[in-house]
Amino acid sequence: MTVGYDIAQLTGMKVFHNHLAIEPVLRFFEFGSEPFARLVGGFRRRVFEEVAASDLAGLIFTFVRAFDVPADEIELESYAAPFHSRGGRVFYLELSASQEVRLERNEGELRLAEKPSKRDLEWSRRNLLELDAKYQLNSNGEYEGRADYLRIDSTELSSAAVAKLTIEHFGLGQRS
Repeated sequence: MTVGYDIAQLTGMKVFHNHLAIEPVLRFFEFGSEPFARLVGGFRRRVFEEVAASDLAGLIFTFVRAFDVPADEIELESYAAPFHSRGGRVFYLELSASQEVRLERNEGELRLAEKPSKRDLEWSRRNLLELDAKYQLNSNGEYEGRADYLRIDSTELSSAAVAKLTIEHFGLGQRS
């Protein structure tokens, strides 16, 4: 999310981080429940359809993908479809970092401000560790060589440095 905001600041794109859809729905339905999934997925799809049809500079979407869950790839493809159908470009940036660094970043000020459900730090830490143990959260190079894909280990990099690498790699337009 932080990298997304840095990219947005340099390019004029808008950020749609994962929790903009998640947080309102959590007020009504439990994470992962069928109503939760329908509402979050439906809202995301509508936003993507409207943005794809607009004259916005672009959209940055953040998503934690489980690479060993085929439904996650299908979901991402469905989100990209409105852009592809209009001749738009879709790029995939995979960020990785050591677990230690991710646990530290998990308590960052911006993250906690943007993601109220993560403010229970004990639960959030436990959740991160459980997700790491349960899912494959890195592609392990599966997509290397694709023109629409970039993987960056951000363990030692600032979000601004990652944003600049991303913009350069994909040739994204920068604000004057």
